[in-house]
Amino acid sequence: MPRALITGITGQDGSYLAELLLAQGYEVAGMLRRSSTVNFERIYHIQDQLTLVPGDILDEVSIMEILRDFRPNEVYNLAAQSFVKTSWSQPVLTGDVTALGVTKVLDAIRLTDPEIRFYQASSSEMFGKVQTVPQNEATPFYPRSPYGVAKVYGHWITVNYRESYDMHASSGILFNHESPRRGLEFLPRKVSHGVAQIKLGIASELRLGNLEAQRDWGYAGDYVRAMWAMLQQEEPDDYVVATGETHSVRELCEVAFDRAGLAMERYVVIDDRFLRPAEVDMLVGDSAKAKAKIGWKTEVPFETLVQMMVDADIDLLRRQVS
Repeated sequence: MPRALITGITGQDGSYLAELLLAQGYEVAGMLRRSSTVNFERIYHIQDQLTLVPGDILDEVSIMEILRDFRPNEVYNLAAQSFVKTSWSQPVLTGDVTALGVTKVLDAIRLTDPEIRFYQASSSEMFGKVQTVPQNEATPFYPRSPYGVAKVYGHWITVNYRESYDMHASSGILFNHESPRRGLEFLPRKVSHGVAQIKLGIASELRLGNLEAQRDWGYAGDYVRAMWAMLQQEEPDDYVVATGETHSVRELCEVAFDRAGLAMERYVVIDDRFLRPAEVDMLVGDSAKAKAKIGWKTEVPFETLVQMMVDADIDLLRRQVS
């Protein structure tokens, strides 16, 4: 039975990846930072099938202890301070966790068992002020937030350890991927949850920033398949994972409000507080390499994803108020 360790297992991606690995016959461990407020909501339905171990991505010794005890064949590093807006108010913490944390995991693997295969969750935010459209593995990075800068470090330290120590270390440059399990602080979930609140009479407006910003949004359940596929390849490499389609925040809102039978113009309010200090106007990925080399493709289209999220939030809120 293959064994995998997931950092960030309680997050959106961690929960979908854990489901996938369990279905593939893996024994799965998840590293949890010691905290009095750990949220198991996303993995509650599979928690009895997981091994949950205490550790901290900022503590290399704790990572090494987990590797020695659990002896994974694969490590998926999904832990990060992953909210772009928060990275402006907490840039040092973002750098510690999202950048240096990657080094600690890689070095723990190098010292404990360099045969372990490693996946690093890179991000389309590394492209930031895009230099080419669409973005692929050869596109220069130009991050526009402390989060994006930290992700660039994490990406390049992964490449450096791969080339310096001959480690099987791969990075997935994932474009925006969403689901009903997404945190409320992320825009698509903020929209779907806000629409559900308005539909049920809990709220009367939805405050947003730049409606014209464009993103390449996909379904998180599709994207974790790419993570796993990368570590099954004979040679490690880096891959852009994206739908190749762009949709504006305005279009996201239109689909979401339409699903609920509402007109977005009546409820959306532009609020300057939600504008970024340095905006990323458009991100769209070219995943031709991932399609050709690891056989990956998207299965859930944009409109279906948004409708799925709205339906889930309406159902969630109905259960909460009943």
